Amino acid sequence: MAEDTTKQVLVFRHGQTEWSLNGKHTSTTDLPLTDEGRRGAVALRPLVAKWDFSLVLSSPLQRARQTCELAGLGESMELCDDLIEWKYGRYEGLTTPEIRQQVTDWTIFTHHVPGGETAAEVATRCDRVIKRILHAPGNVALFAHGHLLRVFVARWLQLPPENGRHFVLGTSTLNQLGYEHESRAVLTWNAPI
Repeated sequence: MAEDTTKQVLVFRHGQTEWSLNGKHTSTTDLPLTDEGRRGAVALRPLVAKWDFSLVLSSPLQRARQTCELAGLGESMELCDDLIEWKYGRYEGLTTPEIRQQVTDWTIFTHHVPGGETAAEVATRCDRVIKRILHAPGNVALFAHGHLLRVFVARWLQLPPENGRHFVLGTSTLNQLGYEHESRAVLTWNAPI
């Protein structure tokens, strides 16, 4: 199937939470947005109002759902379990410096996560979302989580999931994927609102 090279995908990491503010790995711990996180999500509203989306997907975790709702796309939102954050297992709630007290050069992209997911498992979930996007008739919006979306952009570019380490992603930022000619491309990444 030839890809629709006019399609664009807007990718939004949820707004700030207490744990994202403090650098704690947050996968299935279902935290709400902070006041700043809510402000950041509302700031997305004028941006998304300029777009027509044929598909709006959100992680079912409340921080992603709230961001989608506050950005003005709650009525169009479809929950998607494949967009849940990378499962951190025993590292849930820990910061990278805390983990590195046990494993000196640890990163989520290069090391094992005890009781959690591998990069390949996260990539499989991202690939399923990409397949849905490619079959959608128009532009798509995604609301999800930092590490998952970093793997997602690597897979969009048809790179190994570990390359997600190169795509730092802030909360409530503008991220736009699409095409240059026939090639999948990053059009805007981590842009402030």
